[in-house]
Amino acid sequence: MTLFLYNTMSRTKEAFTPLDPARVGMYVCGPTVYDRAHIGNARPVVVFDVLYRLLKRLYPQVTYVRNITDVDDKINARSQERGESIGVITERTTQLFHQDVAELGVLPPDHEPRATAHIDLMIAMIERLIAKGNAYVAEGHVLFNVPSMQDYGALSHRTLDEMIAGARVEVAPYKTHPADFVLWKPSPAELPGWDSPWGRGRPGWHIECSAMSRRYLGDTFDIHGGGQDLVFPHHENELAQSVCANGAPFARYWLHNGYLMVEGEKMSKSLGNFFTVRDLLDQAQGEAIRLTLLSTHYHQPLDWTAEGLKSAKAALDRMYLALRNAQDVQAQDPDQALTPILAALEDDLNTPLAIAHLHELTGALNKAEDEDVKAKAKGALLAAAGLLGLLLQDPEEWLKWQPQAGNSGLSDAEIDGLVQARIDARAARNFAEADRIRTVLTESGIALEDGPKGTSWRRG
Repeated sequence: MTLFLYNTMSRTKEAFTPLDPARVGMYVCGPTVYDRAHIGNARPVVVFDVLYRLLKRLYPQVTYVRNITDVDDKINARSQERGESIGVITERTTQLFHQDVAELGVLPPDHEPRATAHIDLMIAMIERLIAKGNAYVAEGHVLFNVPSMQDYGALSHRTLDEMIAGARVEVAPYKTHPADFVLWKPSPAELPGWDSPWGRGRPGWHIECSAMSRRYLGDTFDIHGGGQDLVFPHHENELAQSVCANGAPFARYWLHNGYLMVEGEKMSKSLGNFFTVRDLLDQAQGEAIRLTLLSTHYHQPLDWTAEGLKSAKAALDRMYLALRNAQDVQAQDPDQALTPILAALEDDLNTPLAIAHLHELTGALNKAEDEDVKAKAKGALLAAAGLLGLLLQDPEEWLKWQPQAGNSGLSDAEIDGLVQARIDARAARNFAEADRIRTVLTESGIALEDGPKGTSWRRG
């Protein structure tokens, strides 16, 4: 089978052919660490984690780079707002980001460079751009000379006039062209700054990723990813300055996930529909959030809804129940059972179709009676789910999980006590008492399952 990916540059789905079949390189823009990640930030992290898992299965070596932006005007503003040092804010926020995405089942990248550790590379790249006539110094700033890049706009498919009218182009009197963008800018004493040939200053946003991707992946690499909101100006500018500075092609395949809405509206604190990943982790397990994010094709807009999260939780409950019922069965290698889910993922990460195959595999496990058939069905379900970063928990822990938000339910010990009391009542043929206890548990959101090996329970 062949991997196909939708390339933003060509606006077509293309067969993926790596530069080196022995080593695939992928760069994805990571967080700006000034606040907790929100659910919109989580979508690309999860999407490209699935691609990373797939690439690792298909190729002998994959180098995945996801950066940390720890020098930025938003960080500076947060520092002044809270009276905290920039270092304290970025270190704490980076740790929180790692904690949150780990709970979403996200693998760590192979490299996670921080912008502040690569300033020297950015300065060197800017110097090359100036020497080649692609950048100029003006009033302490260094700016990229957009008209010097003949193919500027090829990624976003916009003309120069359209980009200037796009409202994300900063107007400044020192520019020689309205579309020129900042590579380096002066820093006053109260803001982070580094010595440079143009005075004390700090880098522009775009040059950071160009320098870090080159450091870990080279002038030309296979895949560059991020959210659709980054196509212009960030990725367009990355592409321009990298090609001009390095004299070589940049990323060969550009992948962008679609926008995220919440209950049909743009996510906004003013609308009360703004959720951080931590907000949602207090309400639902990380895998339920992950499954919700993967239930819509990555290239399409995603409408995040409470009902969608509830459905994802119920779907995972069914899968984990099937695994709990087969807990005494040793999973076997899946043989050819992974072919359909691999085919779905190799078709431009068709995660909705892959999830449909997970449901089929769950049904096959539930229906299996022969031990050998059940062992293969269990192995197939676990292996297929692993490609999506799902079903990685112990079934008992999943099914007995209790949300932190508004938690006033029965404890595990209390539930165990009631279950035993019901078992004792049934043994004594006191069926009225047994029914009463079941009702108490049901009203508390606890589902009981009586089977040949006894009674098990789960939170609904």
